[in-house]
Amino acid sequence: MPELPDVELYLSALRLRIVGRRLERVRLFSPFVLRSFDPPLSSVSGETVAGLRRLGKRIVFELGGDLFVVIHLMVAGRFQWWEPPKTEAKPGGRIALAAFDFEHGTLGFTEASKKKRASLYVVRGEEALREHDPGGLDPLSVELEDFRAALTRENHTVKRTLTDPHVFSGIGNAYSDEILHRAKLSPLKWTTRLADDEIKRLHAATGAVLREWVERLRAETGDAFPTKVTAFRPEMAVHGKYREPCPVCGAPVQRIVYAENEANYCARCQTEGKVLADRSLSQLLKDDWPRTLEDWEAMRKPRAE
Repeated sequence: MPELPDVELYLSALRLRIVGRRLERVRLFSPFVLRSFDPPLSSVSGETVAGLRRLGKRIVFELGGDLFVVIHLMVAGRFQWWEPPKTEAKPGGRIALAAFDFEHGTLGFTEASKKKRASLYVVRGEEALREHDPGGLDPLSVELEDFRAALTRENHTVKRTLTDPHVFSGIGNAYSDEILHRAKLSPLKWTTRLADDEIKRLHAATGAVLREWVERLRAETGDAFPTKVTAFRPEMAVHGKYREPCPVCGAPVQRIVYAENEANYCARCQTEGKVLADRSLSQLLKDDWPRTLEDWEAMRKPRAE
């Protein structure tokens, strides 16, 4: 799922291309993507894009007439840009959801998934727009005391709290892994048990990691339109790096798989060498589950004949 750095990258690219431009029309290719009916989608045709903003992981087009288009890319939603306009019947092929046609170009909205989770809303007025805001604090600007209060308001694992859009805005599975690795904290540590210095480390790591990745992605992309928006990047420290060496200490990166997500971490840097229990596999192995890095490495070695 595109997270805060990816959304900011899209916003930078879109500001160069569509702010101040007249939206000629919106072509809808999937009946599932449009989740609102009043105002109708046709009401945005002919309006000028006055600005863009981010609501968590959502991208908002600010239009004339106090209209807003709210787009949530979810896991597999992406944007494409064609200049001059893409006039074919269905730009983007079978994964096309919608196309926003401008005089000078076409913005494609696609989703490479059968689950159809991506969404598009048209709303009128700031009050209606606020209903789409999960309300999480902006991790790029939040002060330490506000961060501490939000983090410890309820007792959950720090991984869950970081990725809760009602607590912090725009952090997902990938960047929470990177933040926790930078802060040297276990993803399963309870938020109300965090020491003061741990909260300070986490606050500093959250802002630093996200700002670094925003700037990195912008520098890599330049003025081009983003075409490789992904949660798995080779420069990441632990996310998607299961069994690869930690860039800090060289220990193999560990992984916990749960539901549709996973947590990636370095046992040596984050959990004092303890290998965290994977719910499904640890239940299967029971007493054979490796408790330390040494046990885990021994389990992986082939037995002598």
